[in-house]
Amino acid sequence: MPGAVSRGPAAGDGRLRLARLALVLLGWVSASAPSSSVPSSSTSPAAFLASGSVQPPPAERCPAACECSEAARTVKCVNRNLVEVPADLPSYVRNLFLTGNQMTVLPAGAFARRPPLADLATLNLSGNHLKEVCAGAFDHLPGLRHLDLSHNPLTNLSAFAFAGSNASGSAPSPLVDLILNHIVPPEDQRQNGSFEGMVAFEGMVAAALRSGFALQGLRHLELASNHFLYLPRDLLAPLPSLKHLDLRNNSLVSLTYASFRNLTHLESLHLEDNALKVLHNSTLAEWQSLASVRVYLDNNPWVCDCYIADMVAWLKETEVVPDKARLTCAFPEKMRNRALLDLSSSDLDCDSILPPSLQTSYVFLGIVLALIGAIFLLVLYLNRKGIKKWMHNIRDACRDHMEGYHYRYEINADPRLTNLSSNSDV
Repeated sequence: MPGAVSRGPAAGDGRLRLARLALVLLGWVSASAPSSSVPSSSTSPAAFLASGSVQPPPAERCPAACECSEAARTVKCVNRNLVEVPADLPSYVRNLFLTGNQMTVLPAGAFARRPPLADLATLNLSGNHLKEVCAGAFDHLPGLRHLDLSHNPLTNLSAFAFAGSNASGSAPSPLVDLILNHIVPPEDQRQNGSFEGMVAFEGMVAAALRSGFALQGLRHLELASNHFLYLPRDLLAPLPSLKHLDLRNNSLVSLTYASFRNLTHLESLHLEDNALKVLHNSTLAEWQSLASVRVYLDNNPWVCDCYIADMVAWLKETEVVPDKARLTCAFPEKMRNRALLDLSSSDLDCDSILPPSLQTSYVFLGIVLALIGAIFLLVLYLNRKGIKKWMHNIRDACRDHMEGYHYRYEINADPRLTNLSSNSDV
């Protein structure tokens, strides 16, 4: 029996070695299995990871001139002297900043990619020296909600820039916010001189905004610092969903041609720092009819004469203008800096609006006309006898002429005299 006891440990060690070898072989077989095989529930986690059946997707490459944050889904290509939109933008981008570069033209399909940039919602192209935005430049961006084209000297903004290459055949633009501040080109780049060039520029912007009602879902529009003189007719009609309109720091002298009647959702209208002198009753009535609008009118050169009386009365009663207490007169000189709300009807006199130089001119003109009239009357008085004789001669000539007509009428009315006149040879 001692021999059997001595053989027990050796046999146990052999079985342990066999078990370890079996485990090693099992792990090797699992590792060599094809990646497409489905792991069973009995397979260990280590063997499943070793099989390579699940691999993380490869990370998308960031353009060399940009900074990318996949977690924030943001790409920034700022002040990199780019002349075109990078072609290798990652498809995950939601916020794209292409500011301060050297792009002068934004061609059609500038953001066409494969795979498409379907999630791009915010696009900032400000300060890029853009002069031309072609039709369909923002095609292939179905999720675009916020677009900023500020501080670009646009000389050619296509009428179909926001409506695609063909407004009649394209769906409405998804844009909600559109910022077009300071896009007016320098004066030397405007066509047909300064005033005509400004009119053409205003028409160009208006055509792009109302083309095919593509921006009917737009809620926020900024057109500040563009030197607008007038708002083109029917500019706002194709924007029924507009809630915020910013027209600050322009040169607006009148709102006669602008209609706000269709902007039933308008909540804020900024008209500060313009050249408005008076607002007419039609405009005031339109604002009063809007349910929740707030109009800001500070820093305009109001002319406090009799023509502003209706506006002053309206301001005293309405709550539409939050900054009405800060509105002051700019003309005439004696009423400068007086608050509009403090004016009464006796203060509003149209006679006092003329500057002293113009008043002097009218006085001098009156004196000259009075002198001419006096000379004319003097000439008539000195020639009264000749004029009287001339009038008598004219009267006698007219009497003889009328008597001749009367005599002919009598002859024509008497048939006997008519026959006698026709047989004058008897």
